[in-house]
Amino acid sequence: MAIANRVETVVTTKEDAGSKILRHATILSGQLQQLRTRMYPPKSEKTLRQFLTNEVSKLTSIPDSTLKLMSSEGRGPVPSRLENNHRVYTLEQINELRELFAKQKPAEALRFLPRRREGEHLQVLAIANFKGGSAKTTTCVHLAHHLALHGYRVLALDLDPQASLSAMFGAQPEIDIGANETIYAALRYDDNERRPIRDIIRKTYFDGIDLIPGNLEVMEYEHETPRVLAQKSTAGAIFFERLKLVLAEVEDDYDVVILDTPPSLGFLTLSAIYAATSMIITVHPAMLDVASMSQFLLMMGDLISVLNENGAQLDQDFIRYLVTRHDPNDAPQSQIVAMLRHLFGSDVLLPTAIESTAVEAAGLAKRSVYELEMGQIGRDTHKRAREAVEAVNEAIIRLLSDSWGRA
Repeated sequence: MAIANRVETVVTTKEDAGSKILRHATILSGQLQQLRTRMYPPKSEKTLRQFLTNEVSKLTSIPDSTLKLMSSEGRGPVPSRLENNHRVYTLEQINELRELFAKQKPAEALRFLPRRREGEHLQVLAIANFKGGSAKTTTCVHLAHHLALHGYRVLALDLDPQASLSAMFGAQPEIDIGANETIYAALRYDDNERRPIRDIIRKTYFDGIDLIPGNLEVMEYEHETPRVLAQKSTAGAIFFERLKLVLAEVEDDYDVVILDTPPSLGFLTLSAIYAATSMIITVHPAMLDVASMSQFLLMMGDLISVLNENGAQLDQDFIRYLVTRHDPNDAPQSQIVAMLRHLFGSDVLLPTAIESTAVEAAGLAKRSVYELEMGQIGRDTHKRAREAVEAVNEAIIRLLSDSWGRA
């Protein structure tokens, strides 16, 4: 009888799988919130560091001596002073300097303020691959930061329900992003609930970058679209155009839109591919990842055929492959990179995203290497990581410039 009672107790107290998953999700979410509260107290917001005069000079091409003279004479934005009396500028002040010099020297305006001009189309750049761990979000964040630091106006759009991009900009998906505050709000088929895209765009702490955050809500588009298509509704007839159409509403406000796509080939990714004017496919140089990318390309080819059958024509300025998490000293990786270059030639970007402890350390703190300050990590490690990141970003900017017809 005692054994029977013991068995009965075990059976009645056993936790079912659904309850366990929900309990684990609650525990993990709570722990993440505690970590976030320690890093960013409740009433504080993520901020960007200030920039020394020599950094401002490199970013703007304004001579260091000119900046010091302007500061002494009280012209332009007034920099703050550190304890050692060094001048420092915020990114907002750096952009004020850009606009000031662009007005003073109209013949060189593009050098100081490289924003797109009349006749240059909005660049919508999709960062894609359905293989997890291919560094899509890391690529998006570093590119967005690089563009903003150089004076471009950027909209970062998080299409991934995991919302890692949103978290990198200080927005925790399950806490800071409410119902109808993701891109789904602008794409949804319910006219009464749909919102203009301007209503869901958020300013970020990084001057020049706005954000449309993501969370699990964006998955509603994946669930709703098949239902609308099954009903043969007129709203579903152009489901793949919806993202492109809503982005057109804010076309004049930005130079580049960066799409962080989900790790799947669903309706959101299809919409992103159609809306994109260019695409970067990230790939980690390991055989399993390359095999996964092969499947991704085959499936994407099939989806593009579906778009063509529905009268949609893709017209992208460029498609490039970016090798990510690359260890140049790893012989098998080097062989795979060589194979990719042999197969795809110049479609593989020459610079690669080098695997680095600096990038990893920055990511753990939800930062990019551009946000790390001296002393937070070894000087040489930081320098190598930043040089590698900038080489990739500058290669992409050259492609953007070419698509705008700039010399």
